Amino acid sequence: MPDSVNDEAFYDLVVIGGGPGGYVAAIRAAQLGLKTALVERNELGGICLNWGCIPTKSLLRNAEVVDLLGRGKEFGFSFDNLTLDYSQAIKRSREVSARLVRGVGFLMRKNGIEVIKGTARLLGPERVAVGDQVLSTRHVILATGARARSIPGITIDGQRVITSREALERTEVPGHIIIVGAGPIGLEFAHIYRSYGAEVTVVEMLPRLAPLEDEEVSKVLERAFRRRGIKALTETRVVGIETVDQGARVHVSGPDGSQVLEGDTILVAIGVQPNSENLGLEKIGVKTERGAVVVDGYMRTNVPGIYAIGDLTGKMPLAHVASKQGIVAAEHIAGYETTPIEDYAWMPRCIYTQPQVASMGLTEAQARERGYEIKVGTFPFQANGKALGLGDREGFAKIIVDAKYGEILGAHLVGPEVTELLPELVLARTWELTVEEIARSVHAHPTLSESVMEAAHAALGQAIHT
Repeated sequence: MPDSVNDEAFYDLVVIGGGPGGYVAAIRAAQLGLKTALVERNELGGICLNWGCIPTKSLLRNAEVVDLLGRGKEFGFSFDNLTLDYSQAIKRSREVSARLVRGVGFLMRKNGIEVIKGTARLLGPERVAVGDQVLSTRHVILATGARARSIPGITIDGQRVITSREALERTEVPGHIIIVGAGPIGLEFAHIYRSYGAEVTVVEMLPRLAPLEDEEVSKVLERAFRRRGIKALTETRVVGIETVDQGARVHVSGPDGSQVLEGDTILVAIGVQPNSENLGLEKIGVKTERGAVVVDGYMRTNVPGIYAIGDLTGKMPLAHVASKQGIVAAEHIAGYETTPIEDYAWMPRCIYTQPQVASMGLTEAQARERGYEIKVGTFPFQANGKALGLGDREGFAKIIVDAKYGEILGAHLVGPEVTELLPELVLARTWELTVEEIARSVHAHPTLSESVMEAAHAALGQAIHT
């Protein structure tokens, strides 16, 4: 790539990477009057729209329908010769992704953002090379995302040993899939494949499924998975994986000693690693730690004019976090008053299994470890009229409160559509509302959201329906 050219394009901002962090940052910058270019080597929308959040949620919807059809007797219907076409589910997921990607392209044109196809590399703090083209810019936002992390010594061959990317392309359901990792990605694929009849084994090195969530949430999820016939091996470490003619073997070590698991396919879902290589970071002195670009609350790196957002920062690999970081970075660059991100504990976290999981803030154990005197309010969905009507009564809403001030320290929900209930609690925490103010807010009846109100009442010692 060239280090200098005579004919350069000039911008106020160049965004490298068109995922939910990069394209949102570009839009916000354009709204604030900055001449903006966005460089993307693949498709707009990044992993989230193309190979992550969106296609998996489409497949999870299919799985939900399949599960409901399996409960025909409960709801009073029956039919013969039901057939499930997983290839059609995959096709639908690709169509949903394509529609959203086209939408992002429209937003780029609408906001006057120049989209440049290619791989970008920093030549200096104010110069970006894309192939033979050089862009001159006052600021750069790095938004190159991350890729699936592998187990040391294990080769992802894309055939027997795969990541979520390959899983989203496969049109056939495996007979037996072994999923390594019980975080959101692993659990969601476990749910999808089990709904379509696969034998599923989940291997997790930590003591429980969804190990970063509140312990009571994990217990509900584990119970639901057992009822569905999903086998879970916790406190179990993968020692090695070998492929054979008809599948693969996973050598594991756990509480019961060593054993060998045999399956058609191994899905490795142990997290992601930042895409920080070959960007030219070393050349201009951008600081990294374990591959992640170090940033402050405004997303500034140690090099003036260079910002980084999203999975590249290693903060929290979630699309909505990347989008928020992108807005903060764009506003700071434009000189617009914005609020820095100081504590990622308050970012919402979601798992879209059945039951769903949604949380923010401290778990009950974390709050106690930090020395808080707490009150805990819990309300079960089995006492919620809407949940009973839906036939989906598993789980609860739980709010953890500072006993002295009534401040919300954490919220943990597991049950029907709880990912849609979390924003009320995020809003309350953002604007420093107390649990009493949630309890006093009228919630329509019958709704699932009443469970949040009831949990707030319970935290005050004023439970109405329990």
